[in-house]
Amino acid sequence: MILEATMPSALEDEFNPRLSAEARFDSAAARLGLDDGMRKVLRTPSREIIVHIPVVLDDGRLEVFTGYRVQHSIARGPAKGGIRYAPDVTLDEVRALASWMTWKCAVVNIPFGGGKGGVICDPSLLSEFELERITRRYTAEIFEFIGPEIDVPAPDMNTNEQTMAWIMDTYSMHARQTQAAVVTGKPIALGGSRGRAEATGRGCMIVTDQALRKLGLERRETRVVIQGFGNVGGMAARLMSRAGYRIVCIVEWDAAVYNAKGLDIAALMKHRRDTGSIQGFEGGEEIDRNDALFLETDVLIPAAKENVITSHNADRLRCKILCEGANGPCTQFADPILADKGIFVIPDILANAGGVTVSYFEWVQDRQGYFWSEQMVNDRLEEIMVNSFQDVVAYSEKHGVNNRLAAYMLSLDRVAQAIRLRGIYA
Repeated sequence: MILEATMPSALEDEFNPRLSAEARFDSAAARLGLDDGMRKVLRTPSREIIVHIPVVLDDGRLEVFTGYRVQHSIARGPAKGGIRYAPDVTLDEVRALASWMTWKCAVVNIPFGGGKGGVICDPSLLSEFELERITRRYTAEIFEFIGPEIDVPAPDMNTNEQTMAWIMDTYSMHARQTQAAVVTGKPIALGGSRGRAEATGRGCMIVTDQALRKLGLERRETRVVIQGFGNVGGMAARLMSRAGYRIVCIVEWDAAVYNAKGLDIAALMKHRRDTGSIQGFEGGEEIDRNDALFLETDVLIPAAKENVITSHNADRLRCKILCEGANGPCTQFADPILADKGIFVIPDILANAGGVTVSYFEWVQDRQGYFWSEQMVNDRLEEIMVNSFQDVVAYSEKHGVNNRLAAYMLSLDRVAQAIRLRGIYA
């Protein structure tokens, strides 16, 4: 067993996404035997863009917001990654997320590199008109650095298909022609793909199915705890419940609802739509949300936020399979603890890659001007996710490493191979 990480000198080091990404990169690069030069190329972002966005607010005040776009790699194709709006966005965070996108696209073998963007703002304090102004000016500032063959943004935290429509329109106005393929995650009426909304949650279900087969388990006997009831967790819960999984607990920011016999996910979704919360749902009992992740279960899907499972609580997990629906839900220092416990981890760069895979499908459809049925989208998604799961597990068994390290090794190997074949232009 490989215990690559050492304990953090400070709590903030464990929670720093850049340090976590770098540590996992270093472990994979060492196992692959990559030379120092290739490590530098793979580690260093291709481009980092910082823009300052002046916006007139609804009350007439002029405010300046800061935005980022990091293009980590373009070795295998255009940069690909979301844009998030949040008050705590940092360049370090965007760098880490951009590198994760590189490895995520490589592990599912789609022809994209990695990118990520963000704007420092609090969307809850801004009107829709203010968000539109921020989005359009941000797009104008990075116009020359994005495009269907350069960098293809997508929605992320606190952005959505409307945000992507504004970006597409602003870009198209500057380009003087409609460019649907400049972003993904758009409304279907503007060239979005069928099946995109469910894609990340569906991908989680597909790889969990594969893990069950690997471990000799059956859907109908499988208990699932899901943290997060939004686009990823909610979709995973709905699809898995329909497929026969027993969803015993949903954990949200304000409550956790438990039913040992299985929650009625459709009823819980309706309850939340009607009340704005999962609290008070009659089909289950409320339990302490801080303890819910540590219930005895077959599958745990953390699908809410980063740094949920750490060196301080990983030993309390009582699941057989950990499917990482969120980006970075486990810190680097939790990894050796999970390995010691024998938990079968489906790492985030594989588990939640269904979203970027269908984003790739959207990009392809936009460039072709020919759109697929939802069944075709789902069938092709399943093919890619199944093949990618098998690739990672085979790599894990071949090299005697855990699934996370195998996924990183496979990704780095593919990107490094592309760089070697292309050569270094000088």
